[in-house]
Amino acid sequence: MTEQTNGFSEHPPERHRGPVVLRGSGDADASTTDQRLLDSRGPSDWVHTDPWRVLRIQAEFVEGFGALAEVPRAVTVFGSARTKRDHPEYQLGRDIGAALAGAGFATITGGGPGAMEAVNRGARDAGGMSIGLGIELPFEQGFNPWVDLGVNFRYFFARKTMFVKYSQAFICLPGGFGTLDELFEALTLVQTKKVTKFPVVLFGTKYWGGLYEWIKDSLYAEGKIGEQDLQLLHLTDDIDDAVNVVLKAYQAWEETH
Repeated sequence: MTEQTNGFSEHPPERHRGPVVLRGSGDADASTTDQRLLDSRGPSDWVHTDPWRVLRIQAEFVEGFGALAEVPRAVTVFGSARTKRDHPEYQLGRDIGAALAGAGFATITGGGPGAMEAVNRGARDAGGMSIGLGIELPFEQGFNPWVDLGVNFRYFFARKTMFVKYSQAFICLPGGFGTLDELFEALTLVQTKKVTKFPVVLFGTKYWGGLYEWIKDSLYAEGKIGEQDLQLLHLTDDIDDAVNVVLKAYQAWEETH
């Protein structure tokens, strides 16, 4: 007879689902995992469950790591997908991509149109490696034609990991929410020393100057960030200056590895 304590069985009935233990009678489904796998004739809702998502997430990381493992030193450049080909910022993107290629860096972008396309195009035209890390979106986007190596992701966080893991620096051209998201993600990782020797360049003083001044006059002035945090950002209009910042940071990284 099972010993009773305070009205409860010391060893209540339990069922096992792999490493998970279920006790009590709250779960009426007594089928096994193998049975549900082999005997299922229902709809395809199972591909949207959280355990299946874990496998998809794992697969994205494995695919990304495998595709990018042998990429040479690289710089990620962000910018607006809405930049038109006849806009001065498009030519700027091409020039930056070419300059990075000339300095021996592969170029990584989101792989889409606009500024991303311009940077990939500039890198490819200059003989550099042009990489695109795409993301599944509600509207069709696809890779621009100047991407040499493209990896598409379902999940933003898996894609963000690849941007940081395989880059030695970020350069931010004028962009929107996506660019801001990546910018502050990078700053947080550097501030908390999750990554080191990782410069973040804001290219375009007219476009980024207001943001930089707000960070300095509000965040720094009110003690929300320190002086060293403010120095994580480099604001410039000069391509050679931007590339030089990247080169110096990479040389510093090499000295510690």
